Amino acid sequence: MEKEKLDRISELTRISRERELTEAEHLERQQLRSEYRAAVLGNFKNQLENITLVEPDGKKVRVADRMKKMTGEEN
Repeated sequence: MEKEKLDRISELTRISRERELTEAEHLERQQLRSEYRAAVLGNFKNQLENITLVEPDGKKVRVADRMKKMTGEEN
């Protein structure tokens, strides 16, 4: 997420502590927060999928490959 959007979220939060947000400001903050959450979750998912697990027998398996196997999404 761009720094400008993060700064805008912070600015709207500061404003909300001083006065009630207008409807437009409230909707803007909600939209920016949703965008932020989606970005954080996407990054977290990518990190998890790129983890390599070592099985008890020594075999290395990526989490993404294991999840595909579990859900039946074989290529």
